[in-house]
Amino acid sequence: MSDVRVKVCGLTRREDAELALDLGAWTLGLIFFPASPRRCSEVEALRISRLARRRAEVCGVFVNAHLEEVVGLADALGLTMLQFHGDEGPAYCGQAARRTGCSVIKGASLRTRADLQALRTYATDFHLLDGAAAGLRGGTGRTFDWSLVAEHRGPTPVIVSGGLTPANVGEAIAATAPFAVDTASGTEAEPGVKDHALLEAFFGTVSAAAANVDAATDAAEVAAVVPPT
Repeated sequence: MSDVRVKVCGLTRREDAELALDLGAWTLGLIFFPASPRRCSEVEALRISRLARRRAEVCGVFVNAHLEEVVGLADALGLTMLQFHGDEGPAYCGQAARRTGCSVIKGASLRTRADLQALRTYATDFHLLDGAAAGLRGGTGRTFDWSLVAEHRGPTPVIVSGGLTPANVGEAIAATAPFAVDTASGTEAEPGVKDHALLEAFFGTVSAAAANVDAATDAAEVAAVVPPT
């Protein structure tokens, strides 16, 4: 298992993005869903995008947005990744990828196995698995049943999200062995404002948990090939 990557989402301030980059963030998530309390202004999004250039992916998060809006913002802000967290279908995701050149994440709020199975039709670059809450599209602060991740089929890398904090992300990694984890509400002082101590603790826990999984995997592989004495 390689290092578990970290996507820091819900950023609205350059200073928080700068810390995330210094800590080694794989992706900075900027939300453009009007109803979100973590919506990022285009002015600040551009500042963050310029800061992240050649250092991390910059992901625009959208919910049922018109494709022309997505394409326009991707171009204007220099986005490198798009996350769709609404009812966007496979064809929409494919068009967005072709028209922008961005990698695409399809997000799903998991309530049942059926929600997970629906992702099989999405040939996107990543699948993001999130907690569910009535009336909310991400940022719920709720975890989901991590055992469902074992039922994810296909080669698409999984990003685990939903209520992850420094206190539980280690357990989530041990249970799911994800490609990446996503943090938003779990490292905030308030919506859209990161708590720097929590963010630093989150990265520390991710690093330690990934190392533990690697050690356990190595031990299992040795046990499988070395006969008992």
